[in-house]
Amino acid sequence: MAEFTVVHVVDGDTFDVSPGWQWNGAQGNRVRPTGYDAPEMHEPGGQAAKDWLTRLLLNKTVTLGKAYKLDHGRLVCDVLFQGKSLADWYAARR
Repeated sequence: MAEFTVVHVVDGDTFDVSPGWQWNGAQGNRVRPTGYDAPEMHEPGGQAAKDWLTRLLLNKTVTLGKAYKLDHGRLVCDVLFQGKSLADWYAARR
């Protein structure tokens, strides 16, 4: 597991980190956490999900855990914030 700073939030379940990650010979900075699926930006609740993730993570440190795959250039992996799964944070936001 390694720590990264969230530098940009794309939507409710995608963000960019610094420094970039490396996994299985690939590298990048875009991350897609496992465990939850937020609405797309054009769907109802999409902007609210992005706003929530921005308030929670922007300029904060996250831990990237086990990686599973690359999806459209995003590293799909377990993400922890303050020792708690980001999926648990998302579930508790309501």
